[in-house]
Amino acid sequence: MYKGSDKVLRLIISARRTTAEIAKETGLNEDSIRRIAEALKGDGYATIETTESLHGIPTAELERYAGSVFPEVSVHRKALRGAMVADLTPDEKSIGIRWARVKGFIAIEGGKLVPEKDESEVGEVAKRMSEAFSQLARSGRCEDAEIFEELFERRLLERKLVKTNTVIYSGKKVDWSLFEEKFDVNVPGQNARVGKNHPVTKLTNHLRTIMSELGFQEMEGDIIESSFWNFDALFQPQDHPARELADTFYIKGDSPLPEDEELVSRVKKAHEEGWKYQWDPKEASKTVLRTHTTAVSARYVAAIKDKRPRKYFAIGRVFRNEATDYKHLAEFHQIEGIIAWEGATFTDLLGVLKEIYGKLGFEKIRFRPSFFPYTEPSLEIEVYFEERKQWMELGGAGIFRPEVSIPLAGVYPVLAWGLSLERPLMLKLELDDIRDLYRNDVDFLTSARLDL
Repeated sequence: MYKGSDKVLRLIISARRTTAEIAKETGLNEDSIRRIAEALKGDGYATIETTESLHGIPTAELERYAGSVFPEVSVHRKALRGAMVADLTPDEKSIGIRWARVKGFIAIEGGKLVPEKDESEVGEVAKRMSEAFSQLARSGRCEDAEIFEELFERRLLERKLVKTNTVIYSGKKVDWSLFEEKFDVNVPGQNARVGKNHPVTKLTNHLRTIMSELGFQEMEGDIIESSFWNFDALFQPQDHPARELADTFYIKGDSPLPEDEELVSRVKKAHEEGWKYQWDPKEASKTVLRTHTTAVSARYVAAIKDKRPRKYFAIGRVFRNEATDYKHLAEFHQIEGIIAWEGATFTDLLGVLKEIYGKLGFEKIRFRPSFFPYTEPSLEIEVYFEERKQWMELGGAGIFRPEVSIPLAGVYPVLAWGLSLERPLMLKLELDDIRDLYRNDVDFLTSARLDL
């Protein structure tokens, strides 16, 4: 049994008590009382009854009326003296007049305040409100239900639901010898390590801020995707090596093709005229774990119905069926971005990428020509890592080929890029092995310092 259990049990045997009352009588803190009560309940000695009550927390405006009168009462007193509206204070004009009229204290005739109730009637209301204020200051409750509700309506009180736990003796016969061994629940324990965001989460949030500051809207999509959106919509031929089991995780069961039959027909035509083969809808219906977030971009481009410029980004998990090593993972994160704008140029793409990596703290950035099935021209982005004195490739980019964006939405050009999240994180944390990010090593997670 917990230390103090016998005291608590003796108290509730004599009369039911709240945990707050027990804490006051025993000198133990209320958290300890709650634990003791739960232990007594588990052993069959007690039941716990929980009730909720509405409490009111006085706002700063209500606090101003302490020791004074409410503005409607003040307005009535001035009405008794024959005052004009112009004679009132700002509070009396903005608040007092309204509530004085709602309560029938006054009328206004030709700019003059006219009393509608005598001083004793209004004085009684003022007394009730003063008593309510005193009760609220003591307990957060008010016996006058009408005044209590009025103060909430006037937003002079903030609502707070307070739970009260009452401990009740069950009637079970007590063997007091069981309570001789006591455990002190108030003995301080070892301080737990302070929680912190994982470096992946921290960099993800930082990237979201960067992209939002640059005017990009975030895209969302599922990690389970159809081959149509993951491959076919991006003009990746159905015999491409990336579609093999050695590179892609397939999931049992097919995914339906888009309901827009014209869209499917345009994608089919692009493949058959561009790659010169018979496009197979069954291949496009296979279900995969998405291999890139560009599948999300394809869906968003297909949803474009006009030529208004758009900028989107996405940060999400992607999957590749490949062996893991110090620089490769089967599951990792990708940063995706697209700009759909008739006036966009390849130079704009380079400028945006330079700006993004600059905000990540990389000052030296260069671009190398590359090849991707769904962009032309294409490039790879490299940054110079000062600590290692070497260039490192961190992602790919380009302009969607017309065979991608025209069948999807009839728009061209669309600037697009897919960047790694884990690789720049490795550079920032000076890691040699990308797998260290996901080993759940508490010492690493505690000591990791990510300066952004």
